[in-house]
Amino acid sequence: MFPFSLLYGGITALRNFLYNKGLLKSKSYNLPIICVGNLSTGGTGKSPMIEFLVSFLRDSKKIAVLSRGYKRKTTGFREVLKTSAVEEVGDEPLQFKHKFPEIVVAVCEDRQTGIEKLQREADIILLDDAFQHRKVKASLNILLTSFNELYSDDYMLPTGNLREPKFGAKRADIIVVTKCPENISDSESDHIIRKVKPKKHQQIYFSKICYSAEIKNATESKPLDYLKDMEFLLITGIANPKPLVQFLKNKGLNFKEKFFPDHHNFTSSDIKDLKKHSPILTTEKDFMRLQALTNDTEIYFLPIRTVILNNEEASFKKRIEKETK
Repeated sequence: MFPFSLLYGGITALRNFLYNKGLLKSKSYNLPIICVGNLSTGGTGKSPMIEFLVSFLRDSKKIAVLSRGYKRKTTGFREVLKTSAVEEVGDEPLQFKHKFPEIVVAVCEDRQTGIEKLQREADIILLDDAFQHRKVKASLNILLTSFNELYSDDYMLPTGNLREPKFGAKRADIIVVTKCPENISDSESDHIIRKVKPKKHQQIYFSKICYSAEIKNATESKPLDYLKDMEFLLITGIANPKPLVQFLKNKGLNFKEKFFPDHHNFTSSDIKDLKKHSPILTTEKDFMRLQALTNDTEIYFLPIRTVILNNEEASFKKRIEKETK
């Protein structure tokens, strides 16, 4: 079988070389553009970070979120509506629109085209998963890396999970170590900083994923303890379900597990099989792709949010707001 990951790595390396040498140019824009991305193939918490940014920027600014719309079955520019089908726009953009209906959300594989269509509708554009999209010069680049899978410890595809060489991290203005333990120690933080080796222009922050005390669906919310005295099915189609599984086990909940690949497109056969189970708990992203279950099965999702650690949330927000004035 042809090693497509090796080909991708070679093309990415060549493209970055041409940009770094100034032989290819990035385009700048007259409004703030914040890029959230990573060096790895996924699972660093980009969606919760986008939602965290929206949650405090939307009070004073008109926000637009632009995503590629990974695994959608359409092409070109599309504005995301609450009534959009996940096949048309992708699961994460649809999640953003359902959570923040007042903001503009759009998908376009060409970020330049997307920005040009959105720049009259927004004060700030947030680019989801666009760190490798070098055609756009962002005002601020936020690079995410997971606590247990630091890019500094990883290698390029196909040996490792990096989309581009780790020296690409120098383009970041802010580095956020995500999915940290609840009480990360100063020695652990210092050890990671020594590994990542941020440049003088870079600020590094640490964050965790905080799970909600409530489960939700399209019409209702219930306390997580509602599931305490019953056996339920946990369904996930995310890159790393282990933290969620551990969280639920720590709560003493009784459940079976059914894991699918990240961004899995649930087939009619999948749906038919899943309808045999009730209740079902899933992630918010997966809930967008499991709408076919909502009429026949008791199904809920568990919301999550990003929390900046070490009492640095105010500092982080101030840094973001500085770039969006």
